[in-house]
Amino acid sequence: MIEIERKFLVKSSEYKTLAFKVEVFTQAYISKNPARSVRIRIVKNEGFLTIKGISKNKGTTRFEWEKKLPIDEALELMKLCEDEVILKNRYFIKHDEVVIEVDEFLKKNQGLVIAEIELKSVDQKLRLPSWIGKEITGENKYYNLSLIDSPFISW
Repeated sequence: MIEIERKFLVKSSEYKTLAFKVEVFTQAYISKNPARSVRIRIVKNEGFLTIKGISKNKGTTRFEWEKKLPIDEALELMKLCEDEVILKNRYFIKHDEVVIEVDEFLKKNQGLVIAEIELKSVDQKLRLPSWIGKEITGENKYYNLSLIDSPFISW
């Protein structure tokens, strides 16, 4: 399936008061090849295996396949992952007709806060809240995959 998404930097912490849910995400990569990355993610007591293709349309679209895994399998697969782990708090905010997912990165990426908005079409119109800043869709350095080798604290 094709994921359609835009990403933005977040310029204030107002999103925290608007969130209807917050979850902790732990993720690592079995393959960091940008043309076909393979990620293991753990959220609460659930695991997920995700394969993503290379970004297209200036970073707005890419192939994404995801399968839910039992937690014990996800934990075993985490042992096969490359060195670094991405840890983040994800805030879910309803805004107009979309849900904005705000990732507040931790550990070596602490201080980086990114909003992601999944769209139904590439040309879907958005009215952004005031706490969203510069658009970073398609900027590779902000991809989770890139943050492993070049964490935010090293910028």
